[in-house]
Amino acid sequence: MKQAALIILTLLSIQLFAQERQSDSPWQIVAKDIDPNNYFGITCANGMVGLVSSPEPMKVQDVVLNGVYDYYQRGRVSNILKTFNHVNMNLDVDGRRVGRRDITNYAQVLDMKRAALATTFDVGDKVSVRHTMMALRHLPFTSMVMVEIQAKKDVTITPMSVLEAPNHLNDVRNYYSEIDRPHVKVPLLSSVAKSPSGRLLVAASNSIIFEEEHGKEPDVIHEDWDYNMHLAKFYKRLKAGETYRFSIVASAVSSEHYEDPFNEAERLTIFARLEGTERLLRRHEAAWNELWKSDIIIEGNVADQRDVRSMLYHLYSFAREGTAYSLSPMGLSGLGYNGHVFWDTEIWMYPPLLVLQPGIARSLLEYRYERLEAAKQNAFAHGYDGAMYPWESADDGSEDTPVWALTGPFQHHISGDIAWAAWKYYQVTGDKEWLRTRGYPMIREVADFWTSRVEREGPGKYNINNVIGANEWQENIDNNAYTNGMAITVLRYASQAARELGLEPDPDWEHVAANIPILTFPDGTTRENATYNGEVIKQADANLLAYPMKVVSGEKRIRQDLEYYEPRMAEDGPAMGVSTLSTLYARLGEVEKAYKLFKDSYKPNEVPPFGVLAETAGGTNPYFSTGAGGTLQAILFGIGGLDISDEGVRQLRATLPAAWSGLKMTGIGKEEKTFEVK
Repeated sequence: MKQAALIILTLLSIQLFAQERQSDSPWQIVAKDIDPNNYFGITCANGMVGLVSSPEPMKVQDVVLNGVYDYYQRGRVSNILKTFNHVNMNLDVDGRRVGRRDITNYAQVLDMKRAALATTFDVGDKVSVRHTMMALRHLPFTSMVMVEIQAKKDVTITPMSVLEAPNHLNDVRNYYSEIDRPHVKVPLLSSVAKSPSGRLLVAASNSIIFEEEHGKEPDVIHEDWDYNMHLAKFYKRLKAGETYRFSIVASAVSSEHYEDPFNEAERLTIFARLEGTERLLRRHEAAWNELWKSDIIIEGNVADQRDVRSMLYHLYSFAREGTAYSLSPMGLSGLGYNGHVFWDTEIWMYPPLLVLQPGIARSLLEYRYERLEAAKQNAFAHGYDGAMYPWESADDGSEDTPVWALTGPFQHHISGDIAWAAWKYYQVTGDKEWLRTRGYPMIREVADFWTSRVEREGPGKYNINNVIGANEWQENIDNNAYTNGMAITVLRYASQAARELGLEPDPDWEHVAANIPILTFPDGTTRENATYNGEVIKQADANLLAYPMKVVSGEKRIRQDLEYYEPRMAEDGPAMGVSTLSTLYARLGEVEKAYKLFKDSYKPNEVPPFGVLAETAGGTNPYFSTGAGGTLQAILFGIGGLDISDEGVRQLRATLPAAWSGLKMTGIGKEEKTFEVK
């Protein structure tokens, strides 16, 4: 049985190796010319644990744990927690520690279809090493590393599974134990620590899976070096031409997830250890195959296909169905934006997930529903009714924006963004029970917020003053186009949602919506706010009234706004502005211009060696999943022609750019339809 499993794993390894050498594959991202001093890692994640790659062999740069926040590094606001580096490894060959200076032919390849990062290198004329890392999709708290070492001559290897604590963890306790049974011995390398404030416990555990065909498994030796690092190692003598395989399984949890994280981390690791490499790999790949049933398939342009798959891969990696966790602008790729949740989720990353993975979209909304009471308290504290969601949300749903940033008290459109997303979920899924128990309570409270937020100064003058809009470079402005447009939209959605449930809507909702102004210049162009006079803007604001909202309609008016604001878009602004322009030009039928803007929305933001996306052109803070969400919308809702309405997901007119010979969008909506553009 074990020999059959080894044969299967060998065949899989050969298949992966062959594919990884195909740099023109639409599923592979090949890191070329890796420079450790100019390296931005790619993330293997499963929506709960993020493993950020390192230029150092057999190491990870960071391990990020979703839903876990504490106060460190940023002082007075929380930050998502980096936990133990629990999949790190060392390797000695003939008693010498292998480092970057000892290796040649170093390469890293991400297989997006299998969500696995393979690193390969040679150690002189002694061994070739293949190290494959993945955050297991079917086991949310568990990761796996598969190691394959081929001897070029007779050597002794000493692989080491290393468990390291980052400096911000306190009171680190290291443990080693073995579960000893007649048929198996399970070594357990474990660590427990307190989060920086001491509020939380975090724990990690790992174990080695030996793939011995014959004979006894190697003895495992534990070495406790200091408070922040300990390891488990074994010795193995290899003959020239011999290939040796083993795996590491590792689990990471916290008291945010379990009352007793230490024991649970060990239980999860024991489970994975006794499942074995083959079963873990097959279930992981099956889970990703299920996700990839919802895909964007571009024909005739492998480079564009690979880029789009990378965006999908990251959004799929950073979230998961069946949770109440949301998405931060940088996902699980590090500490960017403290791991907080902004409008980036609902307006940028959520729409592609909604049509491709409604189950994941529901998880993002569940995060907001569970924090509805905190949003109501926030409204109360500011003298308003209903629910006022925080601009930056983390653990408990209270405002977590740094005090120096005025966006916290004034970027009120976030509440509308959340209610908008809730109604869109109902339009796509038709889930009336969800609307009754989850969606409508949020939409209703947000509508009540807006009716209390407006200043009623006469017909057509229900003003929304003193806000910050989508263009954050203009602060404390009146009657911002985006804010007012979203308020109008969700007030009308609230009435529609009430009627859908057989309830009587508050007549004030429609009344207020009808009297909120959308300002214009004398020629009819939408004016971004009451004092806006053509300044350079950070990102799209007024243009968002045409898409994703439908407050501005008609080809002439949409084009007029585009022609006015496009040249005023800052070159150093975030990616979303350009992707919005692309979406709108595609909807106007100008597909070649839309395609150019589609490329402009992400290509200048790529950083080496994987081309992961920074927030801005020339930026260095990847992975900017917000930008990926915007670019995916340019394809799905722009070039692809999809639209979300009361009829569900439908397709409007769509035309292909010359660079593509076909576009297919699969697994769309609750019925998992396929839409094509030929």
